[in-house]
Formats: sequence, C-alpha cells, structure tokens
Amino acid sequence: MKTLFIKGGRLIDPSRNYDDRADLLIKGGLVEAADKNLKPPDGAEIIEADGLVVMPGLIDMHVHLRDPGQEYKEDVLSGARAAAAGGFTAVAAMANTEPVADEPPTIRYVADKAAGAVARVYPIGALSKGLQGVELAELGRMQKAGAVAFSDDGKPVLNGTLMRNALQYAGGIGALVIVHEEDPTLVGKGVMHEGSVSSVLGLRGIPATAEEAMLARDLMLLKMVGGRLHIAHLSTAGAVELVRKAKADGLPVTAEVTPQHLLLTDRAVKNSGYNTNTKVKPPLRSEQDRQALWEGLLDGTVDAIASDHAPHHSDDKDVEYDFAPFGIAGLETTLPLLLDELASGRIKELTLSMLVEKLSTAPARILGVEGGALKPGSPADITIVDPGRSFIVNPDNWYSKSRNTPFAGRQLKGAPVYTILSGEIVMKEGVVADRK
Repeated sequence: MKTLFIKGGRLIDPSRNYDDRADLLIKGGLVEAADKNLKPPDGAEIIEADGLVVMPGLIDMHVHLRDPGQEYKEDVLSGARAAAAGGFTAVAAMANTEPVADEPPTIRYVADKAAGAVARVYPIGALSKGLQGVELAELGRMQKAGAVAFSDDGKPVLNGTLMRNALQYAGGIGALVIVHEEDPTLVGKGVMHEGSVSSVLGLRGIPATAEEAMLARDLMLLKMVGGRLHIAHLSTAGAVELVRKAKADGLPVTAEVTPQHLLLTDRAVKNSGYNTNTKVKPPLRSEQDRQALWEGLLDGTVDAIASDHAPHHSDDKDVEYDFAPFGIAGLETTLPLLLDELASGRIKELTLSMLVEKLSTAPARILGVEGGALKPGSPADITIVDPGRSFIVNPDNWYSKSRNTPFAGRQLKGAPVYTILSGEIVMKEGVVADRK
C-alpha cells in the first residue's frame, strides 16, 4: 500500500473532539499520525487539503442494494460505487432482497460480493423468516456469517410476541434490532402523509399515529425484556418525543433520520405535480414534524443520519402516484444536501462537526463496526469535502443504477472530493476508480 499524506486540511474527528487544521499520515491502510506540522515521508503521495475538510469515512447505516434478486435496480458493486461517489466508505445493506437475507448463505453472498469493492458493505439479516413476521429467523447463525444487525425493514413487525422474542434473543447475543415502525392496519392503502395536503390532492393518507403506535409498543417491549433497539427513519414529532422520553428513562434506544425528512414536507408532493419521486415510506410529513426532527437531531435525541437509499427503475416510478413504489435513491445526494443546508445557515445550531458525528462516528458506534475515527491505529477510511464546491444534482451522472430523486436540478453548495478506503483513493473529484 502507498503511503498517503493529507496536508493542511481542517481535520474533524468527533471521536476525540478534534476540530483543527492538521496533517494526516497514512501507512499500511491505517492512520499513522494526525497532528499539526507533520513532515511527509519520502515517496508519499500528497493530497493538498488547504481549504478542504478531512473527516472519518462516512457510514450509511441504512441502504437497500436490491442484491440478490433485483439487480436491475442496484447491485452490491454499483451500490458501493454510488456510496464512494457520495463520500461514504461503508454502508449497511437491508435484508429485503429476493431471496430475503434470512439465512447464512445469503449473508455470505453479500459479504463475498462486496470483497474488494470501493466501499465496505455490511449485511443486515432479517428478523423474521421471509420477512413474514411469523417465525424468528436464525439470528445467531447469521451473526456468525457476518450480519451486523437484524431488521425486517421495508415491513413492520406487527406480531408483538415475535418482536418480544426478537429483542430478547438478539439481546442475548449482543445484536442490534432495527425496526421500521408503522401499523399496517392504520396505513391501509395510504400513499402520503395524512393531512390537509393529502385531502386537497385526493390521495389516501398515512397518519402519524401509524408510526407512533408501533414505536410506543416496541419501546414498552424494550423496557420489558431488554436488548438494543434502533429506530429507522423517524418522521413524526410524536415519534421524536417518544424516543426522547425513552432515552431520559435510560432505555438502550437509538434513532436515525433521513435527509428527505429533514428537508422536505408533504407539500413537495403538491409542488412537484404528483412526482412519484416524492413517494417515500414513511411519507414526507408536515412542517411541524420536519422542525421536530431537526430539534431531535440537534439535542441528541436522533443519533444518526441515514439515506434509506431505495433505488427503483424509472419504469417502476413512471406510473400513477397510487401505484408507484415507495423510496428514493440517496447515496449520492445525502452529504451534499446536508452540506448545503449547513452553508445556508438556516439551522443556526448545526455544525459540521455535528454532521460528521451523525454520518460517521455514531453509525460506527451503533452498528459496532470499525470506523468513525481518525486517531492513530484507526482504519484509514476518510472522506474529504470541499465545502465551497457548487454543483447541480444531475442523476444522469450517478454511479447508482437508479435515478429516482426529488432533488434533481437542485443547486447545492458542498461536495465530497475524495473518498479513501483503507488508505486507497477510490473516489477523486467525483470519479470512482475500482480498487487495485
């Protein structure tokens, strides 16, 4: 491996509360030194980082790579390239594939296919067999095969006894349970947030209570049997308050939010003229909910930001709103959208260090994986950002196979310019190169 020297950037490492101008020396795929006024060794490749921000490699703890089974939407390798293009050095892939990742062979398939990819891919195993919510999957065997957490994401676990058993069993093997909170009996055939906008548009709504009712149940089960619970894609003010209270009561719960729920509301459906790229689950909520999500992020109630990257073929989305699948592709927009929000100054308390914590350090801690730090001895997984770089979101230039985004054409300020994995540059100035 080449020796790499990153010179004179603003280095942010929330794991040790470091935010200052410094140099970074990388040898053998690890961080050798991180300090001011280091001297580059002979023969080192030098990255001039003056004016740039150097941070631990970003980790997206919630993506759908559609592999195996729907590789025309995305596959492990194209998803890894999209991750690297977006500044992510690692992603955690959900289990709703075809076949479902509910057995060790499928977990190993994802891990083996990701070997040598331009981003680390951590498989997440299913909680229930076939995502059917009836019988607990073989969590222990999947954990031994490489699963870093367990989730039926894409579907809620309606059966309370199954969720109780999942928390209890996962707690016994030190595993994380990730939940998609919605009561399907309340969701019904809803396609967007239930409120005044859905009434005006004539679209069936999904009430906030659908999320909050299931979340309240699972928090009670967590209190009853223990374990570790992570709440995927919070979307309502009530859900934020439930997590806030649970944390105050000492429950081992963490939560994430997506950029789309932080930046958009249900009015985007109307303003876009029923653009199906605004159709996500949970749905884009009200302005009150959006503000509550920001408050939760800023006060620590919400631990992480994740893309919920859900790629779909354009043909699947090019239908009436009622019939389009839920989800947007987000790996290549998550970081720029947040950097742009920071540059705008609209959220006064938001800092770059906080974003790094939510996008890197916290996901590593929650999942129990390497990364999220740039102290000596850490893996040299690094993201370098140009906070002044302006560009227009153009999905036609993406590395992802899918183009489904409501942010196409938006001008943003701030972008990743280098992604480094184990000391190897895998993305430079937007161009992703396969590993050597």
